[in-house]
Amino acid sequence: VAFGAEWAGFIGPLPQDNTPDEGPWSDWFARRRLLPYLRRSVADGALGAAEAALVEQVVARIGEFGGDEPPARVHGDLWPGNLLWGADDRVWLIDPAAHGGHRETDLAQLALFGGPPHHDRIMAAYREAWPLADGWRERVPLHQLHLLLVHTALFGTTYRDAVTRAARAALDGLGRATVNG
Repeated sequence: VAFGAEWAGFIGPLPQDNTPDEGPWSDWFARRRLLPYLRRSVADGALGAAEAALVEQVVARIGEFGGDEPPARVHGDLWPGNLLWGADDRVWLIDPAAHGGHRETDLAQLALFGGPPHHDRIMAAYREAWPLADGWRERVPLHQLHLLLVHTALFGTTYRDAVTRAARAALDGLGRATVNG
């Protein structure tokens, strides 16, 4: 199993490079998930030089975050809007961008935009079934950067501040994320 997938990918209407890669995850994530949408966001004017420099600092230090794991099959676009809740409290996942990725990415994306109903229960159940590595909370903003950069590429400056906050939070949490992680 590798990071990426054997098929061409999309995230919403945008192409997503799924070229399989043995890793490490941090290098793959920077090359295939962060940099393409950063470049597009800058080219389209959604992000300026200051925001780009901040994200580039995250990319330059991505190997320092710790938490590298073998690939896991992930949804790939698991924000709260891609969960459908039935009247019986059953949940359906929709609109996947499935690939081999880092399991923390789906969990971090799930916390975006206010998170889903029962978010604390979902996280507790996940951690009980498959504990997360130390430092995972500090890595949440790193994992969220991909989807936030996709949003700046799609929707423009509306998400500029969110990208800036996530990049700063990732860098601020860097020392804590690597402790025992």
